[in-house]
Amino acid sequence: MTGAPAPRSDHYSYRLYADPAMAEAFDSLRFSGPIGQLIARTQEQVIAGFLEPLAERTVLDVGTGTGRAAIALARRGARVTGVDASAEMLAVARRRAHETGVDVSFLPGDAHGLAFVDRSFNAVICLRVLMHTPDWQKSLSELCRVARERVVFDYPAFWSAAALQAAARRTVHAFGAPVEAYRVFRSRAIASALATHGFRVAGEHRQFVLPIALHKRVNSESATTRIEGALFRAGLTRRLGSPVTVVAERCTF
Repeated sequence: MTGAPAPRSDHYSYRLYADPAMAEAFDSLRFSGPIGQLIARTQEQVIAGFLEPLAERTVLDVGTGTGRAAIALARRGARVTGVDASAEMLAVARRRAHETGVDVSFLPGDAHGLAFVDRSFNAVICLRVLMHTPDWQKSLSELCRVARERVVFDYPAFWSAAALQAAARRTVHAFGAPVEAYRVFRSRAIASALATHGFRVAGEHRQFVLPIALHKRVNSESATTRIEGALFRAGLTRRLGSPVTVVAERCTF
């Protein structure tokens, strides 16, 4: 059985990333500078740690975008397929994979209806998608459906500085401003949704207590490391850290 493809939407999460200029600029907007590089490096290490061992294991990257995570996992030995609803983003991903010299299969696909049979992949990853997708519960159900063992995804936490920014964005979006009006999540809602599909949270990583925008304004990796290290030692990261990267394991076979 495969998921039914979702219809194309005018939701910002489709419209924004169908822009070729955005596709070309995406990596520099998200991952440039010392803080962007820190985020990318940490993300790669966390995901690889959650999915080990990677050699010859099949991984699906849903909402692959420019293929950053897919390429990183392929370089570690995984057999990776990346899907995205944006042809423009996929074009950049294919070019980056070719330039890097790794073999990744990039295909068009929508998180609401993945065109793969149940339990097709050892693991499924999905980064910066559930916060934006029109129907996050449907998308999460699809991730779980096609994963044989593990699902890794991230989300901005309800109890975090990100929640304040999200509320502000939703407010201005309601008045017609062209912003990414993303959602935030409570950990219990995530755990409940996973349990519905036979998965349980097996681990999580929380990155920053202070807003990412603030760290980027300071623009110093050493300052960020010192400040966030102190907040971690004070026990605040466990309570207020965001984004949260989760690994969930299938508990019914």
